[in-house]
Amino acid sequence: MSAPLPEQPELVLVTDLDGTLLGGSLAERRRFYAWLEQQRGRVLHVFCTGRDLGSVARLLAEDEHVGLRAPHLVIGDVGCTVACGASLEPLPLAVDPIEARWQGKPDRVLAVMAGAAGVSPQPISSQRRLAYYYDPESFDHGLIAELEAHGVDCLLSDNRYLDVLPAGVNKGSTLQALVQALEIDPALVVTAGDTLNDLAMFETDLAGVMVGNAEPALRAQAHRLRRTYLARSPGCEGICEGLHHFGFGHLLPQR
Repeated sequence: MSAPLPEQPELVLVTDLDGTLLGGSLAERRRFYAWLEQQRGRVLHVFCTGRDLGSVARLLAEDEHVGLRAPHLVIGDVGCTVACGASLEPLPLAVDPIEARWQGKPDRVLAVMAGAAGVSPQPISSQRRLAYYYDPESFDHGLIAELEAHGVDCLLSDNRYLDVLPAGVNKGSTLQALVQALEIDPALVVTAGDTLNDLAMFETDLAGVMVGNAEPALRAQAHRLRRTYLARSPGCEGICEGLHHFGFGHLLPQR
């Protein structure tokens, strides 16, 4: 890896991007990003996002002026990619098993999706998933079962995104594999997200923060997620609220 991980992190913070780490007021974002930068030796930060690595790279370049820096690690493509945060180079030990699950699947999926109503491809570059926009009004939800019969999982989120993933691969499964591979104490991990593609993180039984601006379909799941805290505040402020709830408030700057 091109950037060292904290040797003994006091917190492992795993954040979705859009609506979560990128959510909230500009002032709150600046304050939170500055704190992350100051705590790089104590807080192991992981992006866990639906974005591909190219999109993450563009984001880091565009948002540098507000203080957003590269994390230690990136879980991208809704769990289908794992990369070093500084170089954005994929980590073969994490990616190769996912690649093996994806072999032979794209051609089958593309054949089913050909001519499907209410869908259009997302302009992303990924080797281990297929990503679409979907129109809830015209999309045939019966297509999901047909696709999943070919050994894939389908994930609808934010009422507009359809991701087709290798079966059994999602943000939660990849995060759990990473925690195990790095021998991280699960008690140190806090996840944060705002849409249905973050549900798999909250289902890991790791501590989770559902930020205050979470989509209604995700909020409706909160009652069954025993270790997920439903924050009142949006974005970065909601993450801070959750960190206080889970006992990590001493790491945050005092107001």
